[in-house]
Amino acid sequence: MDLIRRARPTDATDIGRVYVESWRRTYPGLIPDHYLLSLSADSQALRWRARLTQRSSPIPIDHGHDQNRSHDHDSVFVAMERLHGLVGFTSCGRQRDHYAGYDGYDGEIYTLYLLDEAQGRGLGRRLMAAAATELLARGHASGLVWVLRDNPARWFYERLGGTRLGERDLYLGRALLPGVAYGWRDLSELARLPVNPPLE
Repeated sequence: MDLIRRARPTDATDIGRVYVESWRRTYPGLIPDHYLLSLSADSQALRWRARLTQRSSPIPIDHGHDQNRSHDHDSVFVAMERLHGLVGFTSCGRQRDHYAGYDGYDGEIYTLYLLDEAQGRGLGRRLMAAAATELLARGHASGLVWVLRDNPARWFYERLGGTRLGERDLYLGRALLPGVAYGWRDLSELARLPVNPPLE
């Protein structure tokens, strides 16, 4: 059975692999090819291991937000398959972009990546539910996520009830690209989705 659980430092290697594979499959044509080719799963693994080992790691992960801010107290969850192991992950915490004008949204889902072969089975929704549940437990009743405007996956957030809040440029892959914010005033709607359905 597929499982959503909290990430461990020992997951860092697989998280780095999923991160790089996801970027290379999602962003061709949006981000320069030379940047995508330069991504290193080993380097990403080191960064994610630091974040998972030190709950207040200042090491930035390049995913379109202010790279000088600390990712203090990020929470990371992974999607595990019985046969293929770690196939996706999400990270979340307090909203870091209050200067952008979205003060009514306390929490933020920073990343959500799922390998192509693992899509279409509800793992993305379950990862979002895990993030929403975690944010609520940490006192964040509302939250948002940023996604590239030209990324077809952004419709996923609308299907989960996210309201389009606005646009701004995101620094992604050493390029400024238009991004869209989707928000949930009440994260309990997302948290109602089953994270790990009971065995039938």
